Amino acid sequence: MDHSRVPVLEALQEFRRRGDVAYGPPGHKQGRGVDPRVADIVGLDVFRSDVLALNGLDDRRQSQGVLSQAQELMADAVGAEHAFFSTCGSSLSVKTAMLSVAGPGEKLLLSRNAHKSVIAAVIVNGVRPIWVHPKFDGERHLAHPPEPDDVRRRLEQHPDAKGMLLITPTEWGTCADVTGVARVCHEFDVPLIVDEAWGAHLPFHSALPPWGMNAEADLVVTSVHKMGGAIEQSSVFHLQYDRVSPEVLKQREDLLGTTSASSLVYATLDGWRRQMVEQGHELLDGALRRALRVRSALDDLPGLRPMGQEVVEEGFAASFDPLKLVIDVRGLGITGMQAAEWLRTHRHVDVGGSDSGRISASITHADNDETEKILLDALTALVDNADSLEKQSPVHRPAPSDLELEQAMLPRDAFFAPVEHVPAERAAGRVSAETISPYPPGVPAVAPGEVITEAVLDYLRSGVEHGVLIPDAADPSVKTLRVVARQ
Repeated sequence: MDHSRVPVLEALQEFRRRGDVAYGPPGHKQGRGVDPRVADIVGLDVFRSDVLALNGLDDRRQSQGVLSQAQELMADAVGAEHAFFSTCGSSLSVKTAMLSVAGPGEKLLLSRNAHKSVIAAVIVNGVRPIWVHPKFDGERHLAHPPEPDDVRRRLEQHPDAKGMLLITPTEWGTCADVTGVARVCHEFDVPLIVDEAWGAHLPFHSALPPWGMNAEADLVVTSVHKMGGAIEQSSVFHLQYDRVSPEVLKQREDLLGTTSASSLVYATLDGWRRQMVEQGHELLDGALRRALRVRSALDDLPGLRPMGQEVVEEGFAASFDPLKLVIDVRGLGITGMQAAEWLRTHRHVDVGGSDSGRISASITHADNDETEKILLDALTALVDNADSLEKQSPVHRPAPSDLELEQAMLPRDAFFAPVEHVPAERAAGRVSAETISPYPPGVPAVAPGEVITEAVLDYLRSGVEHGVLIPDAADPSVKTLRVVARQ
């Protein structure tokens, strides 16, 4: 296919060239009605490019097939049979993918280290979750993806499961044996969905971890805004084989997605695909070399410990993304959250993630010598100033087994059940009616329907004292919890 073509961008360029005057949404009328104070900050071109897909980029019959052409080019670029754009982020795309495989009351295998959006999907569609627990790294206190044998064991126990959802890479860059998991799923004739939100760049360089489509997954969801060059909320479904129907996937997306899709998302997805096909290997090659230099420099900074190939050699992951710099700061006597706040306040550097032990920073094709120097200078300054940071009481990290809570009710049933709020001191043994996700990293410690334990309560309360945010709980202080009411 001709990857120099960018159908959405070309249609947008033609729309602006024609100078069409629209008498429908959006109401700002290509920026004419925008408050100049807003335009001064975000730029008038944002509004000039905010155009309806129908009666804007294309006519009501979509006779030009602008979007379908762009999606066909995306599928060709990454080796998928089908690709579909989504403008609601991978949080919605994952819900759609799950809904395309398992319906209300049906079983679906899920990695328990999933983002809260997966729990939300379980609640929305009433699926019966069969949790596949991740491989837990006690020394680093990290959850890595489950292994093929873990998936096989759960499928043998639940042969009526409709499929498996695997999260890889994790937010910390560690990756599953996708091929191994896919082959296990296919032995049982069920599809593998891969939540590859952090892996949109993987198809475009062989030194990166395996790309889900190449690793025999059936359906892969990517968030191009995370590691690629499209704007926020840009997500793509990639599909192959016949275990998930393209028709079903499109209808489920129509059920959940917006009817006012953003042309800005479509256009930037289209342009990013062209850039990666034409220049991706070269751009990612530069990013990989840059990440290697930064990691090497970090090895020489006392108190900092970057995670690298050793996590694979120790058997915790099948591979890891070298563009994800995960830096343990415990050797400085501080927490990752303290490090993140200090870097933001004193060096105007925003890291990608942090928790009680580490910070992370993503290196992408957008980085250059200047941003490399800024990061290293900031981390050097952090090392030099760590002694000035106030020491905090530690987060009481639970043992891995303490994170495997009993599922007493279906998440949907618990979420919609009659509830009551109880003090944290009396919450142990009760069934949660809410999702409680410490941020960072946003993985639920408690899901609806799970039995709350003292160990998890201790973890949550010590985390809040430490500065962990819990934005989805009814009471973010975790002084009270929302539980299923007793009869």
